[in-house]
Amino acid sequence: MIGQFLRLSARGVADLRLHPFAQLLTLVAVAMVTLLTGLILLGLHTVNIELLKSRGQVEFQVYWKTDADAETVVKDWDTIRAMEHLKDFKTFTPDNALTELASTLGETGDFSWLADNNPLPYSGLVSFHVPPEAQDQGWAAGLLTQIKSLPGVDKVHYTPFQADLAQSWRTISHMVIWPVLGFLALIVSLVVHNTIKLSLMTRLDEVEILSLVGARPGYIRWPLLTGGFVQGVLGSGLGIGLLAIVHSFIAEALNFPPFLLEIRFLPPEYLLALAGAVTLVSVLSSWVAVK
Repeated sequence: MIGQFLRLSARGVADLRLHPFAQLLTLVAVAMVTLLTGLILLGLHTVNIELLKSRGQVEFQVYWKTDADAETVVKDWDTIRAMEHLKDFKTFTPDNALTELASTLGETGDFSWLADNNPLPYSGLVSFHVPPEAQDQGWAAGLLTQIKSLPGVDKVHYTPFQADLAQSWRTISHMVIWPVLGFLALIVSLVVHNTIKLSLMTRLDEVEILSLVGARPGYIRWPLLTGGFVQGVLGSGLGIGLLAIVHSFIAEALNFPPFLLEIRFLPPEYLLALAGAVTLVSVLSSWVAVK
């Protein structure tokens, strides 16, 4: 029994050579769909990482007026420290900011000549815990308005993307991402189904003869299902290889202000799930075509 199973599987692999051009087109199509699906998953994975990093908090960069006196600035600082849900508040005097800038630039950061005429204003970096129940009520925008209204504040910067990401993620995933993934699965199904069907048409006489001599359906179908399995494995493997190459070029594509997003490659479990899903769809499509 096991020996017959292995012989039928080997025959299914060997039969792929009977129609090399059609099989090659199917392999390329499966690889391209795997690549496209992998790129979408890269985006999902990157956004998930950013959600874990920034979930439940929002940051503001606050700059005071250049002519604001120290007393006014200190009062504003005390007001911010008294705000609810404050997580962290780092303050910088003009001298502190100049020193920080010089240390960041290293040898090229000699700003000693600006010591008596420092153009930098008072500034601060404020982080707040965002209550889950407040994310749907424009809480971050209201907090932005509150900070801007302080007497000595000149301007406030924050990234709405960071504050609204968790709220928008569910809508985006339901409206765009999962339908696209389902569409890609449908494409794989149609490509493999039509290729196997074309292969069956060219071997129709062989199948009819085997049926007439009493060959069981499993004896006829199993080699064809094996071919679909091999196409799924090879196509998904080729697609993942292409995905790794593409990732090497786009990993730092969004790693600049204000995004500062590093596109991470998929972890092994994601890659296995992608390859398994593509292979499963290929086998199921082959089964439908064979029947």
